[in-house]
Amino acid sequence: MIYTITLNPSIDYIVGVNQFEVGKLNRTTFETKYPGGKGINVSRVLSRLGVQARALGFLGGFTGAYIETFLRNEGIEADFIKVEEDTRINVKLKTDTETEINGQGPAITGDQLSALVKQVKQLTSTDILVLAGSLPSSLPATLYRQLIEMCSEKGCKVVVDTSGTMLMDVLPYQPFLVKPNHHELGELFGVEITSKEEAVVYGKKLLELGAQNVIVSMGGAGALFLNNDITLFAEVPKGEVKNSVGAGDSVVAGFIGSIAVGEEVSTAFLTGVSAGTSTAFLSDLCTVEDVEKMKENVKIHVL
Repeated sequence: MIYTITLNPSIDYIVGVNQFEVGKLNRTTFETKYPGGKGINVSRVLSRLGVQARALGFLGGFTGAYIETFLRNEGIEADFIKVEEDTRINVKLKTDTETEINGQGPAITGDQLSALVKQVKQLTSTDILVLAGSLPSSLPATLYRQLIEMCSEKGCKVVVDTSGTMLMDVLPYQPFLVKPNHHELGELFGVEITSKEEAVVYGKKLLELGAQNVIVSMGGAGALFLNNDITLFAEVPKGEVKNSVGAGDSVVAGFIGSIAVGEEVSTAFLTGVSAGTSTAFLSDLCTVEDVEKMKENVKIHVL
């Protein structure tokens, strides 16, 4: 089973406004809402690809109930810890210049965190756990390290999609996959990465520090896959980017979904990049039909 953890989920309320004016009455030209959060995105894409996933994390209030119902309607198992305060709402204003207003999210108590830790302790060597996104301020900054340490003792594969200190902290525990973008990779080592050759150099440093597999996403410039046996580069088609955040989550879902059903890493990488590229060109997340069609346009090169 694949499990995803979203520690600070949201309802992403997306509204379009023509010629937004501060201090005036503005009317929307369109609006929609989706469950938000990197782990939730991974679960949703996995479900669309026909791979079972169970979503974990914290939900509260009427907004949390909306997210849980939404996920269950998409066939996703939801096993969230209930909290007292409402799950946050993030507003995405799409006008001449895109603007985001993100909520803070509810406070998590010690008992609620303990309940989540208990869930993770039950995972086994046949499971995959996805840790994705940032931490709420009420949780310890070392939480990802604590969770991956527990999983490594059980032999559970762990995927980590975060950045900065939290990513560096988990590398000694040999995560199965890490997926920084090239900006995040450069920030880890205090450099600016502008080419795939540079990304290869610093991606290999993540392998040296403990990661088993590394995917470096580079937006329209493609993506890299590295482990100790092979280095691959994915050349992607051009298009109008509409969903950059969901694209990275779709890469993770496509890759681990393929691994979960026994595919080789090269095939999993193709599926992941095709899923990420498809989502990048859509307002919502990709479907299995989108991914299969995109595979015809993604070229994988061995470096």
